Amino acid sequence: MSYPDLLDRSRRSGPLYAPTPFWADGARRLASDIKTNGIENFRNTGAPLNFFVPTYGYPGNSLNDQQIAALRAAAHPATAKQLTIVENWLTGHDQARADYRVFAAAAQQCAPYLMEFSESDAGNPREHFSFKGRHYSRSALNYLIALTFLAQFADLEQCHTFLEIGGGFGTLGEILSKTRKPGTYRFINVDIPPTCEVADYYLGEACRATERMASTEACRTDHHPIGDLPPLTVLPNWQVEALSGRIDVFVNFFSFQEMEPEVVANYLEHVDRLGPKWILLRNMREGKQERTDDNPVGVATPIKGPFYAEQLPNYVLRATDADIFGSTTADGFHSDLSVFERV
Repeated sequence: MSYPDLLDRSRRSGPLYAPTPFWADGARRLASDIKTNGIENFRNTGAPLNFFVPTYGYPGNSLNDQQIAALRAAAHPATAKQLTIVENWLTGHDQARADYRVFAAAAQQCAPYLMEFSESDAGNPREHFSFKGRHYSRSALNYLIALTFLAQFADLEQCHTFLEIGGGFGTLGEILSKTRKPGTYRFINVDIPPTCEVADYYLGEACRATERMASTEACRTDHHPIGDLPPLTVLPNWQVEALSGRIDVFVNFFSFQEMEPEVVANYLEHVDRLGPKWILLRNMREGKQERTDDNPVGVATPIKGPFYAEQLPNYVLRATDADIFGSTTADGFHSDLSVFERV
């Protein structure tokens, strides 16, 4: 099955698996951008930067190119030190370095092997930061910080099978591939087309030596015993129903809040069926913005923190953090990291 066929199948698979209102237009824009700019440039320009490729600088800092150019011009004339301060702020270097310091301090205490990770430049990233000779994007640092947060409660080396819904371009799979020994991990990413196409591409480029199953291959069968899957697997979203067996950790970053409550409730039923010991979530405490006539990019019903506890009766919330491992935005919104444990 081709990627356009996957997208068509997703649209026809019913309200629980078809792109939700937030993603209906997004999927179209992503497919168009990939066709126009080439998948090899997905981390550099266009719709991916606004949907699943987070950045510290533009557009993540909410400044447009014209504003950035004006601020750079306003900084002249200046000393070299002053120019560096301005440039590091505009590019997001200072924020990236702050996140790196949180990650490094925590990893050295609880998961030092994570310090071995260095991110691939596949996808031609708009920004890539280097610290102590290793490379990181905002996506990579988001996941690395979250893993060290989870490691405050779980022994990560005893967590072998990770399932993620809405895994972006596959960063978590890359981290596992580059910091774990062969045979000690399995990563399953369930996502909607065309995002699963990007994950197929990225994991293939970033983890060339690692056996994997692409979404176009996975859709050839409707039964996926987890124990039979290769180390890296990308599944089209409706195939969450095809999974059988057990996982150790379930992960979702942000994308649940881009869906409607009934869609998330269905996914969480399948997560509970697969019995992970740990659930790691990252979401805005205040929920995603609502759709309006003036701003159609949003959700009909925002999902907030208490929703997850209601949908996960077999789990207890161990911790939530937006101050150290999570983050707080300039306009006062809280990006919470939350850990749930099965009881």
